[in-house]
Amino acid sequence: MHRFLLPALALLLFPIFSRAEFQVGAAIVDVTPEKLPVLVNGGMLSRSVDTVHTKVNARAIVLSDGEEKIAIVVVDSCMMPRPLLDDAKKMAAKKTGIPAENMLMSATHTHSAPSCMGALGTNADPNYVPFLKQKLVEAVEAAQKKLQPAKAGYGSIDAAEFTALRRWIHLPDNIADDPFGNPTGRANMHTGRDWSKVAGESGPEDPELSLISFQTPDGKPIAVLGNFSMHYFGDKALGADYFGLFAEGLKERIAKNNPEFVGILSHGCSGDIWRRDYTKPAEERNEKEPIQDYTDRLLEVALKAYEEIEYSADRDLEMEEARLDLAYRVPDKQRLEWAQRIVDAMEDPEKPTNQTEVYAREAVILHTRQRADIVIQGLRIGKDIAIATTPNETYAITGLKIKAASPIQHTMVIELANGGDGYIPPPEQHLFGGYNTWAARSAGLEVSAEPKITATAIRLLENVSGKSRKSVDLSRGPATNAILELKPSAYWRLDEFAGPLAVDSSGNNRDAVYEPQITFFLEGPRSDYFCEDGEKNRSAHFVDDRLRARVADLGDDYSISLWFWNGMPN
Repeated sequence: MHRFLLPALALLLFPIFSRAEFQVGAAIVDVTPEKLPVLVNGGMLSRSVDTVHTKVNARAIVLSDGEEKIAIVVVDSCMMPRPLLDDAKKMAAKKTGIPAENMLMSATHTHSAPSCMGALGTNADPNYVPFLKQKLVEAVEAAQKKLQPAKAGYGSIDAAEFTALRRWIHLPDNIADDPFGNPTGRANMHTGRDWSKVAGESGPEDPELSLISFQTPDGKPIAVLGNFSMHYFGDKALGADYFGLFAEGLKERIAKNNPEFVGILSHGCSGDIWRRDYTKPAEERNEKEPIQDYTDRLLEVALKAYEEIEYSADRDLEMEEARLDLAYRVPDKQRLEWAQRIVDAMEDPEKPTNQTEVYAREAVILHTRQRADIVIQGLRIGKDIAIATTPNETYAITGLKIKAASPIQHTMVIELANGGDGYIPPPEQHLFGGYNTWAARSAGLEVSAEPKITATAIRLLENVSGKSRKSVDLSRGPATNAILELKPSAYWRLDEFAGPLAVDSSGNNRDAVYEPQITFFLEGPRSDYFCEDGEKNRSAHFVDDRLRARVADLGDDYSISLWFWNGMPN
């Protein structure tokens, strides 16, 4: 009797005591083209490069908890198309056994990398695309082969000095024409350099520099995955931009004698972000600062966050992917006829020579394509670390929305991931026009794309955590509480991420309605009277429209209190 009972008992107890350990492997694969010159995208017109400033790489991390495996690959590329990445993931899945849907592949957004995707006036380099695809597979394979016991931790720090809004709202008498001849440009990039023509920034920035660090159980660095929202620095020769310099700088500073260490800087949500702060006078903008100096200063800040990281080896994994079928903003009949006439008259339809030809060709391409398949992912590393993805150049406010609602304590948002779907502004930003909204492969998704992507990313984080999203409410300082104690008929803090409702904080349920031409979540004056613990006060920017509300019981005597900033010159 006992002979049969003991094996059964052992069988029952075995799963309880056989929990697999958390493992991490990391590798770098050189993706510098073997054939030069090579096409480089990221500009309006096509250009080719025959000199290499720095190597471009694919930097990979593979995670395992014994049951799930996840691969993260960050590539020195401007952007990468979904079909190329889907193919690479399928190939890597066959080689490694890691499910394709458990692979996150993103671009850094260097504007000096080989073109693997057609955008504006530049085509994909036909020699580079198959080369890169194979290298992505090699990166996943190499990282998996280096799996070893590990622990992980998260660090974060405010790096506001290194990023700022590049998209500004124009004054009403400074409306620019778009490439189609229409006066739609109420906002655009870099126009903040001339204060006489602009009212203010078009949205908030995201100053968070975040790090996910992986070490061996005895504290030897394996890899650090960084994330920051600053668009790019710029270089003429082929190179990895500040992303590559940052990654190599991490290695020099924290793992100098460890050749196996892999540093990575992924791209945060920065479709409307750049390094130059136009709120400052021209002489204070560091416009001539060299790229190495900028990167070294950013690394100094990153190291402060790194030194505070606390680690845990108790890291189970979960990842989920969703795909959305979204429409392109295709040209109407009149614009398509205009575009086709221009394309038909081009000497070479594959090589536009000016902005008009570029956008005419893009209109024809969007008409042909009609729709796009969008990939969004959410993943969890233990109980307190998460990553969400967006498919290309979402604005800083999108990253802030996802982080604020995430049910997981530390959430990193990596954009330019799993496809290259162009600028994805929030719906309200489409009303202000500008380069980021001009319909093209580089900015062509439907107006409602951003809220759909944001909602999906948050839902995936809910799924992988098993928790509901957090409610997003600003804290209440003494001034806020004093106002509420007065029992106002309505109190609108105007701190929403989006419209159409401005929530009434008084408890009287008199929500107001934002009219369309308004931007959201801009920084107000920093004050502990309105928000606690250093939280930034937030406000809407009324560009051309108003706030509407019906408050029927005010009577003949009432008062209205306003806190506002006037962006008009007088």
